[in-house]
Amino acid sequence: MVVDTLGLVWGLTVTPASVQDWDGAKEVILRANQSAPRLVRVYADAAYKAVEFWAYWFARVILYLVRKEPDQKGFVVQPKRWIVERTFGWLNRYRRLAKDHERTIESSAAFVYVAMIHVMIRRLNY
Repeated sequence: MVVDTLGLVWGLTVTPASVQDWDGAKEVILRANQSAPRLVRVYADAAYKAVEFWAYWFARVILYLVRKEPDQKGFVVQPKRWIVERTFGWLNRYRRLAKDHERTIESSAAFVYVAMIHVMIRRLNY
């Protein structure tokens, strides 16, 4: 999932559990690049180091890896990483998304989009 600083979804890819995270990251970066052609910078977890070169070469996106400090002990909120975690928290409030009940990948992605539409509509009302 690629989100902006407000936590709104720009790219989403739902994959089976048999697909590695970095393979799914390639697809979601391409989708986000199509919906936001001026996308230049993406922050990602350090686990996506394998995608760093690919993102620049094929999608012309600079992938900044958020790593923990070497002297870090215990839990510390990582910069920029909390934004996508906040979005996952919003989505987990929806009963249909709390567990994966869907039979198809398309329906699972559709319910994520429906939940994000609901989040955006609620924000307009305030």
